Amino acid sequence: MSEMSIDPREAHARQGKVAGLVIAFTGALWVGASWVGAQYGWSNRTMALFDLLALAGFAWALVATYRIWRARQDDEG
Repeated sequence: MSEMSIDPREAHARQGKVAGLVIAFTGALWVGASWVGAQYGWSNRTMALFDLLALAGFAWALVATYRIWRARQDDEG
């Protein structure tokens, strides 16, 4: 069985799609949790937990996109 070579551009594109999906999912979940929390009168502590979870998701996506950008620069030069 032969090993297939993965094109770095395809790998970067796939990683970019994952980062984009994480951003979209995190944003939708955050807005949804804020709306539900306002409707049901969740405490500020509970709302802060969802804010921190959203912050973690966005931070992960930021780090992932930075790593993709650096990898593309390394591949080009």
